[in-house]
Amino acid sequence: MRVGVLTSSRADFGIYMPLLKEIQKDDFFELKTIVFGTHLSAFHGYTKTNIEAAGFAIDYEIESMMLSDSKEAISTAMGLTMTKFANFWETNGNKFDIVLCLGDRYEMFAAVLSALPFSIQFAHLHGGEKTLGAIDNVFRHALTHASVVHFTACELYKERVEALLDEPKNIYNVGALSLDNILQIDLLDKEEFKQKWNIDMDAKTALMTFHSETVKAEKNIDFAHEVVKLIKQNKEIQFLITMPNADTAGNLIRQIFIQELSEESHVFMEENLGTQSYFSAMKHCKFLIGNTSSGILEAASFDKYVLNLGDRQKGRLAGENVIHTEINLDVMQKALDTVMDLPSFGAKNIFYNGGATSKIINALKSI
Repeated sequence: MRVGVLTSSRADFGIYMPLLKEIQKDDFFELKTIVFGTHLSAFHGYTKTNIEAAGFAIDYEIESMMLSDSKEAISTAMGLTMTKFANFWETNGNKFDIVLCLGDRYEMFAAVLSALPFSIQFAHLHGGEKTLGAIDNVFRHALTHASVVHFTACELYKERVEALLDEPKNIYNVGALSLDNILQIDLLDKEEFKQKWNIDMDAKTALMTFHSETVKAEKNIDFAHEVVKLIKQNKEIQFLITMPNADTAGNLIRQIFIQELSEESHVFMEENLGTQSYFSAMKHCKFLIGNTSSGILEAASFDKYVLNLGDRQKGRLAGENVIHTEINLDVMQKALDTVMDLPSFGAKNIFYNGGATSKIINALKSI
């Protein structure tokens, strides 16, 4: 089976990785990577190097990102991505039996939608989810409709995909693929992490990723300043921040963090930790804070509580380790005080279903 994989960012590649490793070493498959989006952006860390460092060749590159992240720039980037992928599918579409696409990003949406006239067969991961605070909700459902095979993270999402489709078939509840990484990656101990990043994880650490709310983009400046206030008034906590991704107004948040927090000795900001270091940080931190799906999906596997800020992830199924709070300084501080006094979470991750990789491999071989 000739398998293509669309990867547009550090986030989706980290999720894909355990599956790609198995596909790569299985003679049944021929794997080709299709790399685009922020992977090719120096501003976002040029993360195509992560793909190569993980042992994968980069077979195709399609560059279509804009330097700005205004609403117009995001829309323009979608159009440019579709235009460039139209030529790609015309030239290369017949080289794939199935193409993997993941999640809900606008770049992924544009790449897949441009393939519809070419009858490309897609397998979609993480369909059926709901994020009412992000325009990604629309993109995710569109990707579901554009795909012929579906791998969901839990039974509820499987049922939602079945409800979305006119002819529901080839839908598999495999669990969250990213959780397979936790079982396979050799995580860094605290000393190794300190040597690599010069960050001492013996300190009480909050691991943070805070993205923009793309449905309420005009509120993101206010949200960022409230988060900054929270960080500044909790100097006894070490904040390890990974920077926001390429969403509408994401750069505004990035610049506010840089301007307001660069001189704070208890704050460390990194563009991209990479999968190994990110999960290592998750293992060693006290708790997570922000609004990334990683907190929803993966933190429970490390027995960590999560302060989920605002509405970006609103509508997503979440475990009992996730504490939802509005982006208001007093409310966030109360939630932070609560989580600091809690013991380790210690319950099952609701998104683990016995290992997603083997289930996906078996499903691909059967279609």
